[in-house]
Amino acid sequence: MESTVHLLRLKLVPVQGVPMPKFVADNWPEIEATQARPDDLIIATYPKAGTTWISEIVDMIYNNGDTEKCKRNSIHVRVAFIESTFPGLPTGVQQLNVMKPPRLGKTHLPAQLMPKSFWDKKSKIIYVARNAKDSAVSYFHFYKMAKRYPEPGTWPEYLEKFIAGDVAYGSWYDHVKGWEEKVHDHPMLYLFYEDMKEDPRREVLKVLRFLEREVSDEVLEKILHHTSFQEMKSNPMANYEAIPDALMDHNVSPFMRKGITGDWKNMFTVAQNETFDEDYERKMAGSTLRFRTEI
Repeated sequence: MESTVHLLRLKLVPVQGVPMPKFVADNWPEIEATQARPDDLIIATYPKAGTTWISEIVDMIYNNGDTEKCKRNSIHVRVAFIESTFPGLPTGVQQLNVMKPPRLGKTHLPAQLMPKSFWDKKSKIIYVARNAKDSAVSYFHFYKMAKRYPEPGTWPEYLEKFIAGDVAYGSWYDHVKGWEEKVHDHPMLYLFYEDMKEDPRREVLKVLRFLEREVSDEVLEKILHHTSFQEMKSNPMANYEAIPDALMDHNVSPFMRKGITGDWKNMFTVAQNETFDEDYERKMAGSTLRFRTEI
């Protein structure tokens, strides 16, 4: 671990004005130059918005519900994380480059930083958005366990940073609005985490239609079962427990923690909630996006 300890708890570095983990900023030229293909599918999310969940759903669809094929490797290998870099391992871009088509990748980049090639090639994109309050809470717990991110500080300290957009990948508000704007001129499916929790079958059918694929009722049931929170939480190919504790300390907080809507109520004080709501109204003024903070 001595060789990687210098990579831990580093300050964020701005990339075109957006705060980024240092491992993203250091490799930005390669990330920005990523070459897309028309048959690529990219999953885009703000961090902790159901990225792994939708990734597993799509991988199951691509493999026609074959759970064994979907256990062929860890999810971070099956779905290339475009901005990922780590010494001694292929970068996310390199990983994507050697994938057989149709390639499946994921990103947390805000829309304005997405490599231009994906827009030019009209690669399909699935975006999943989660309400701001649950996003803040889940991201806080992730910050605590993911040691390649800065120390989050206390919950009140972290919440101030989240509201200000001074967290990795920047402002939640800019992220969800920026990606929503792309729906109008790009082959893109915009999903909501809360809708997926409320009716997984309905949302998986949306994904199937978007991908122009059909599966039998039996395969659909397999997909729904295999991608339920409890199944994924206990699946070592999906729960990130294979990542060393030195990088992701699951004793501090598991990568898959609760997977619910409304957990913000266990963290926000009344005063924090009032402040957050006032700020939210200002920042989301004029947006047609509507989020549910409980279902």
